[in-house]
Amino acid sequence: MMISERIDRIRSRMDAAARSCGRDPASVKLVAVTKTVSVDAICEAMAAGVALLGESYMQEAIPKLAVLAGQPVQWHFIGHLQSKKAKDAVKYFDLIHSVDSVKLAAALDQAAAKIKKIQEILIQVNAAGETTKSGLDPDTAVGVIEEISRLSNIRIKGLMTLPPFFDEAPERVRPYFAALAALRDSIEAKKIPGVVMEELSMGMTGDFETAIKEGATLVRIGTAIFGERA
Repeated sequence: MMISERIDRIRSRMDAAARSCGRDPASVKLVAVTKTVSVDAICEAMAAGVALLGESYMQEAIPKLAVLAGQPVQWHFIGHLQSKKAKDAVKYFDLIHSVDSVKLAAALDQAAAKIKKIQEILIQVNAAGETTKSGLDPDTAVGVIEEISRLSNIRIKGLMTLPPFFDEAPERVRPYFAALAALRDSIEAKKIPGVVMEELSMGMTGDFETAIKEGATLVRIGTAIFGERA
C-alpha cells in the first residue's frame, strides 16, 4: 500500500473517532513521525497533505531538515531532549513536545532569546509513573509549569504523555489519556499567565483512536504511515 493510501486510511479513522465522541475532526491533527524515515518517504507524505512532521533524534533530524528547508511544514521534536541540545532544538523545531524540567526549559529559553524567538513547548507528563520513561509526575506538574511560565522566550501550549504499551489492548491506556486531559483542565482553570492548554499530544499507531476519544489534539503516528522500522 502506498504512503498516501495509508494516510487516507488514518485520516478516516481519526475523523471517525472524533465524530464518535462529538468532536470536530478538524480539532485533531496528525503528526507524521519520521524518525528513521527517508527523505523520499517524507516527501511522499508531504505530497499527501501531511503538514506536521515529528522527529525524535537530533543528529538524525538535522540533515533531513537541511534537505527539506523551505517546505511548508512544521517540525515537531517528540523525543527525549537533553539541555545541551537546546540550541539545535530551538533553531530547527517549531514545537517541542518533551520538556520535562525547569532546567531544560531554561536552556531552551536562553537559546531562544539569542535568536529572538518565542519557542513553543509542551510539558511531558509521566501519567503512569513509569521509571523507564521521562516526564513530570502529575502531582508536581503544576508547580513546574508555574516556574517555566515565567521564562520570557518560552510559551507553554499544552501537555504530552507516553502511556504504557498494551499489545493489542489499546483500551487499557484510556485511564492515562483521561488523566492527562483532567490535568489539562485543572491547569487551565488556574489561569496561569502565559500558559495556554491548546494541545494534548497523546496517541500513536496502536492507540490513537482511544486518545482522540479522550481529547487528543495531536496524534503521533509513524508505523501506520511508513511501515515497521528497519
